Amino acid sequence: MTARRAIVALTCLAVLALIAVGVAELPGGSRSGTSAPARLTPARVRALLEGSPPPLASLHDQGGALLEGGARALRARLAALKGYPVVINKWASWCVPCKAEFGAFQRASAEYGRRVAFLGIDSGDSSRADALAFLKSFPVSYPSYYDHSGSLGEQITDSTFTPVTVFIPPHGHPFIYQGQFPDVGKLDRDVERYALDA
Repeated sequence: MTARRAIVALTCLAVLALIAVGVAELPGGSRSGTSAPARLTPARVRALLEGSPPPLASLHDQGGALLEGGARALRARLAALKGYPVVINKWASWCVPCKAEFGAFQRASAEYGRRVAFLGIDSGDSSRADALAFLKSFPVSYPSYYDHSGSLGEQITDSTFTPVTVFIPPHGHPFIYQGQFPDVGKLDRDVERYALDA
Protein backbone atom coordinates (compact mmCIF):
# COMPACT_ATOMS: atom_id res chain seq x y z
CA MET A 1 0.00 0.00 0.00
CA THR A 2 2.89 2.38 0.80
CA ALA A 3 4.51 1.65 -2.57
CA ARG A 4 1.20 2.30 -4.33
CA ARG A 5 0.80 5.66 -2.54
CA ALA A 6 4.35 6.58 -3.53
CA ILE A 7 3.60 5.76 -7.19
CA VAL A 8 0.39 7.82 -7.08
CA ALA A 9 2.23 10.73 -5.47
CA LEU A 10 5.03 10.59 -8.08
CA THR A 11 2.48 10.40 -10.88
CA CYS A 12 0.67 13.47 -9.51
CA LEU A 13 3.97 15.35 -9.26
CA ALA A 14 4.85 14.41 -12.83
CA VAL A 15 1.46 15.62 -14.10
CA LEU A 16 1.84 18.89 -12.18
CA ALA A 17 5.32 19.36 -13.63
CA LEU A 18 3.97 18.82 -17.17
CA ILE A 19 1.17 21.31 -16.55
CA ALA A 20 3.68 23.86 -15.23
CA VAL A 21 5.88 23.41 -18.32
CA GLY A 22 2.83 23.73 -20.58
CA VAL A 23 1.71 26.93 -18.86
CA ALA A 24 5.25 28.35 -19.10
CA GLU A 25 5.16 27.78 -22.87
CA LEU A 26 1.89 29.70 -23.28
CA PRO A 27 2.03 33.37 -24.28
CA GLY A 28 2.57 35.28 -21.06
CA GLY A 29 4.05 32.20 -19.39
CA SER A 30 7.27 32.37 -17.46
CA ARG A 31 9.47 31.53 -20.45
CA SER A 32 8.04 34.18 -22.74
CA GLY A 33 9.26 37.77 -22.87
CA THR A 34 5.93 38.98 -21.49
CA SER A 35 6.07 36.99 -18.28
CA ALA A 36 4.44 38.39 -15.20
CA PRO A 37 6.93 38.66 -12.36
CA ALA A 38 6.34 36.61 -9.25
CA ARG A 39 4.19 38.57 -6.84
CA LEU A 40 5.95 40.07 -3.87
CA THR A 41 4.83 39.11 -0.40
CA PRO A 42 3.48 41.90 1.82
CA ALA A 43 6.53 41.45 4.09
CA ARG A 44 8.91 41.89 1.14
CA VAL A 45 7.05 45.00 -0.02
CA ARG A 46 7.24 46.51 3.50
CA ALA A 47 10.98 45.75 3.65
CA LEU A 48 11.61 47.41 0.27
CA LEU A 49 9.63 50.52 1.24
CA GLU A 50 11.00 50.92 4.75
CA GLY A 51 12.57 54.33 5.27
CA SER A 52 10.52 56.08 2.55
CA PRO A 53 10.30 59.87 2.97
CA PRO A 54 6.97 61.04 4.47
CA PRO A 55 5.25 62.11 1.20
CA LEU A 56 5.95 58.69 -0.31
CA ALA A 57 5.22 56.81 2.92
CA SER A 58 1.76 58.40 2.93
CA LEU A 59 1.13 56.72 -0.45
CA HIS A 60 2.25 53.37 0.89
CA ASP A 61 -0.08 53.77 3.88
CA GLN A 62 -2.93 53.98 1.36
CA GLY A 63 -1.71 51.06 -0.76
CA GLY A 64 -4.58 49.37 -2.56
CA ALA A 65 -7.07 52.08 -1.56
CA LEU A 66 -9.60 53.51 -4.00
CA LEU A 67 -9.81 57.23 -3.30
CA GLU A 68 -12.55 59.72 -4.13
CA GLY A 69 -12.15 63.41 -4.92
CA GLY A 70 -11.43 63.39 -8.64
CA ALA A 71 -9.21 66.00 -10.25
CA ARG A 72 -9.11 68.27 -7.19
CA ALA A 73 -7.84 65.48 -4.92
CA LEU A 74 -5.30 64.29 -7.48
CA ARG A 75 -3.98 67.82 -8.02
CA ALA A 76 -3.60 68.26 -4.24
CA ARG A 77 -1.71 64.96 -4.03
CA LEU A 78 0.58 65.93 -6.89
CA ALA A 79 1.29 69.27 -5.19
CA ALA A 80 2.23 67.37 -2.00
CA LEU A 81 4.61 65.25 -4.10
CA LYS A 82 6.40 68.22 -5.67
CA GLY A 83 10.08 67.45 -6.12
CA TYR A 84 9.49 63.69 -6.50
CA PRO A 85 9.18 61.81 -9.78
CA VAL A 86 5.65 60.49 -10.28
CA VAL A 87 4.29 57.53 -12.26
CA ILE A 88 0.52 57.48 -12.87
CA ASN A 89 -1.06 54.33 -14.29
CA LYS A 90 -4.58 54.49 -15.74
CA TRP A 91 -6.38 51.15 -15.47
CA ALA A 92 -9.83 49.57 -15.20
CA SER A 93 -11.03 46.30 -13.70
CA TRP A 94 -12.50 45.15 -17.04
CA CYS A 95 -9.23 45.82 -18.90
CA VAL A 96 -7.37 42.56 -19.66
CA PRO A 97 -4.03 44.28 -20.50
CA CYS A 98 -4.28 46.17 -17.18
CA LYS A 99 -4.51 42.88 -15.31
CA ALA A 100 -1.55 41.54 -17.26
CA GLU A 101 0.71 44.47 -16.34
CA PHE A 102 -0.28 44.92 -12.67
CA GLY A 103 2.36 42.44 -11.46
CA ALA A 104 5.01 44.65 -13.07
CA PHE A 105 3.55 47.70 -11.30
CA GLN A 106 3.49 45.87 -7.97
CA ARG A 107 7.19 45.08 -8.27
CA ALA A 108 8.33 48.43 -9.71
CA SER A 109 6.36 50.45 -7.15
CA ALA A 110 7.97 48.47 -4.33
CA GLU A 111 11.48 48.61 -5.76
CA TYR A 112 11.37 52.33 -6.66
CA GLY A 113 8.89 53.40 -3.97
CA ARG A 114 11.47 55.14 -1.79
CA ARG A 115 12.35 57.50 -4.66
CA VAL A 116 9.35 57.56 -6.99
CA ALA A 117 5.66 58.23 -6.27
CA PHE A 118 3.26 55.77 -7.92
CA LEU A 119 -0.45 56.51 -8.30
CA GLY A 120 -3.33 54.84 -10.11
CA ILE A 121 -6.45 56.13 -11.81
CA ASP A 122 -9.30 53.63 -12.04
CA SER A 123 -10.83 55.16 -15.16
CA GLY A 124 -14.20 54.31 -16.66
CA ASP A 125 -15.12 51.55 -14.19
CA SER A 126 -18.90 51.44 -13.83
CA SER A 127 -18.67 49.63 -10.51
CA ARG A 128 -16.63 50.71 -7.52
CA ALA A 129 -17.06 47.18 -6.13
CA ASP A 130 -15.41 45.68 -9.25
CA ALA A 131 -12.52 48.12 -8.89
CA LEU A 132 -12.02 47.22 -5.22
CA ALA A 133 -12.13 43.50 -6.04
CA PHE A 134 -9.50 44.10 -8.74
CA LEU A 135 -7.22 45.91 -6.27
CA LYS A 136 -7.65 43.12 -3.74
CA SER A 137 -6.62 40.56 -6.37
CA PHE A 138 -3.69 42.66 -7.60
CA PRO A 139 -2.32 44.44 -4.49
CA VAL A 140 -0.03 47.40 -5.05
CA SER A 141 1.72 49.74 -2.60
CA TYR A 142 -0.05 52.90 -3.77
CA PRO A 143 -3.62 54.22 -3.98
CA SER A 144 -5.77 54.80 -7.03
CA TYR A 145 -8.32 57.53 -7.66
CA TYR A 146 -11.79 56.40 -8.69
CA ASP A 147 -12.80 57.98 -12.01
CA HIS A 148 -16.25 56.61 -12.89
CA SER A 149 -16.76 58.94 -15.87
CA GLY A 150 -13.29 58.44 -17.34
CA SER A 151 -12.80 62.21 -17.63
CA LEU A 152 -9.96 62.42 -15.09
CA GLY A 153 -8.07 59.60 -16.80
CA GLU A 154 -8.50 61.24 -20.18
CA GLN A 155 -7.41 64.61 -18.80
CA ILE A 156 -4.25 63.20 -17.19
CA THR A 157 -3.23 60.83 -20.00
CA ASP A 158 -4.59 62.74 -23.00
CA SER A 159 -6.11 59.44 -24.13
CA THR A 160 -9.33 57.44 -23.99
CA PHE A 161 -7.22 54.27 -24.21
CA THR A 162 -6.55 51.95 -21.25
CA PRO A 163 -3.95 51.20 -19.93
CA VAL A 164 -1.89 54.36 -20.21
CA THR A 165 1.03 55.37 -17.98
CA VAL A 166 2.31 58.89 -17.43
CA PHE A 167 5.87 59.51 -16.20
CA ILE A 168 6.36 62.91 -14.59
CA PRO A 169 9.98 63.85 -13.78
CA PRO A 170 10.69 66.44 -11.07
CA HIS A 171 11.90 68.78 -13.82
CA GLY A 172 10.96 68.55 -17.46
CA HIS A 173 7.99 67.32 -19.42
CA PRO A 174 5.78 64.27 -18.78
CA PHE A 175 6.10 61.24 -21.01
CA ILE A 176 2.97 59.23 -21.88
CA TYR A 177 3.19 55.51 -22.65
CA GLN A 178 0.07 54.02 -24.25
CA GLY A 179 -0.62 50.33 -23.91
CA GLN A 180 0.41 47.45 -21.72
CA PHE A 181 3.91 47.09 -20.31
CA PRO A 182 5.10 43.72 -21.61
CA ASP A 183 7.29 43.04 -18.58
CA VAL A 184 8.79 44.58 -15.46
CA GLY A 185 12.10 45.18 -17.26
CA LYS A 186 10.48 47.56 -19.75
CA LEU A 187 8.66 49.35 -16.92
CA ASP A 188 11.89 49.65 -14.91
CA ARG A 189 13.72 51.10 -17.91
CA ASP A 190 10.98 53.67 -18.47
CA VAL A 191 10.91 54.62 -14.79
CA GLU A 192 14.66 55.23 -14.97
CA ARG A 193 14.53 57.09 -18.28
CA TYR A 194 11.38 59.17 -17.98
CA ALA A 195 10.64 59.56 -14.25
CA LEU A 196 14.14 59.57 -12.77
CA ASP A 197 15.61 61.21 -15.87
CA ALA A 198 18.63 58.91 -15.61
